[in-house]
Amino acid sequence: MIRHGVRLILKHTDGIDVVAEAPDGVRAVAEAAEHRPDVVLLDIRMPGGDGLAAIRPLLALDPAPRVVMLTTFGDEPNVLRALHDGACGFILKDEGPQELISALRAAAAGDAVLSPGVTGSVIARMLRGASPALGHPDSEDERLARLTARERQVLAMLGEGLSNQDLAERLGIGVGTVKTHVRAVLEKTGCASRVQAALLAHRTDLRP
Repeated sequence: MIRHGVRLILKHTDGIDVVAEAPDGVRAVAEAAEHRPDVVLLDIRMPGGDGLAAIRPLLALDPAPRVVMLTTFGDEPNVLRALHDGACGFILKDEGPQELISALRAAAAGDAVLSPGVTGSVIARMLRGASPALGHPDSEDERLARLTARERQVLAMLGEGLSNQDLAERLGIGVGTVKTHVRAVLEKTGCASRVQAALLAHRTDLRP
């Protein structure tokens, strides 16, 4: 019922084409491999292969889609695992249609997708070190030391949840240049997504 409702919402939205749907994570990977969508919306909990198990196979596709997780309030541990595996963000099931549409468009544009209802508690868990699985072999100081002054500034702004357009306006540079900086930040810090980078910025109390 949820999948059917989401499809109806998106089917009548300008600029969005629903190319496939699937009842579980295994089928979702197969459909994505065939249709090569820009964005995949995955329910964290599904029978016969949940969304969490599908994230890494989806991101192994070439080109890899942006993966947004659909979740419920209070499911922060699974959200953390999803972010660790490379999902670009998450949205709550009880958000309105417009929030869903905006989230998918943001993901397609390369931005992080953070549902306000969950973001605070996810960051709090990270700051408490509640998820050892999100650890990194290098220390946080070593990861930050690889960044130029501009890249550290960009990382700090990612911690504020700013979009590429917001970053461009704040820094007075082009969106294309912002994307280059964001890509460098992710590569140098070993973060799999903008969301992981934002959490790193919070955990290290990095300021613009």
